Amino acid sequence: MYPIFGICGYSGAGKTTLIEAVLPRLTARGWKALVVKQDAHGLTLDREGKDTDRLFKTGADVVIRDAQQAFLRAHDPSSAALDRIVARWGTEYDLILVEGHKSTPLPFKVWLCRDDDEPLPPEALGIRRVLKRVEDRAAVFLELIEAWMAEALRTTPVYGGILIGGASRRMGRPKHLIREGGATWIERVATALEPFVERRVILGAGRIPSALKGLAVLPDAEDAEGPLRGLRAAMRWAPRSGWVFAACDLPEIRPAAVEWLLSHRRPGVRAILPILPRRRDPEPLFAYYDFRMASVLERARRPMDAAGGPGVLHPRIPADLADAWRNVNTPSDR
Repeated sequence: MYPIFGICGYSGAGKTTLIEAVLPRLTARGWKALVVKQDAHGLTLDREGKDTDRLFKTGADVVIRDAQQAFLRAHDPSSAALDRIVARWGTEYDLILVEGHKSTPLPFKVWLCRDDDEPLPPEALGIRRVLKRVEDRAAVFLELIEAWMAEALRTTPVYGGILIGGASRRMGRPKHLIREGGATWIERVATALEPFVERRVILGAGRIPSALKGLAVLPDAEDAEGPLRGLRAAMRWAPRSGWVFAACDLPEIRPAAVEWLLSHRRPGVRAILPILPRRRDPEPLFAYYDFRMASVLERARRPMDAAGGPGVLHPRIPADLADAWRNVNTPSDR
């Protein structure tokens, strides 16, 4: 669910003032916000006679940018329709604040009164809360946002992606089919994930043990290399889901490790790539990726490129769980 908040009210009700007041506090939480503002009087964001204005008048759309900002001036007004903005930018931002659109159905809308005794107009649809001037509007609105963000997180499904199909040259046989303790390694991974995900999906090509025949199997994306092929395939297949990705060569993986990993999920967190004790680099293949990481992975050359970005956490793995992240590449590793 995209967290979209409508801030509605008549002109002079304080909509822009409220947004201006809450944005620094949202940014301080590490949340990336998009504000959609409707201007019924027409836009004047370029100057008559400037090079960019002259180019726009030739019929071209123009991107104006400098080292710190960019602006797209487009002719097609339908590209600025709210539903198209959400479809295009919903995965890039943690929340979208929409000013106006009182008659537009949105997941959550508040109405700002100009006067405390002002009645709610009948065309204002889906209003969840009326904010009067006597209230601390910023504090109330922040509480509403925090509650709604938590709800959006709870309703976002989490899937488990099990990566197979590597060459396994150093091991000498397909790692996911190695049997140990009465189960193959892929079955051990699938069992560890099961209590915490709505669905388990096998990513890649290879023989599947009969115990896992009911799981979906996705072929790797062709426009990537290595494990990134499986990650891209998964996020394209279920683009509104979070994913726990785990390689098949983690024979010590167990439910407690999955539970610890997912305990770090919260609004604004886009990925959880943990770090082993006494290591500096994060672990990208027993890790959590929110659906907002899809565009990052589409640009990446390897999963490790997701490390260090906005909203990406790198918690230190507890020593008693560290073996769950130890991958086995050769017979001597066991």
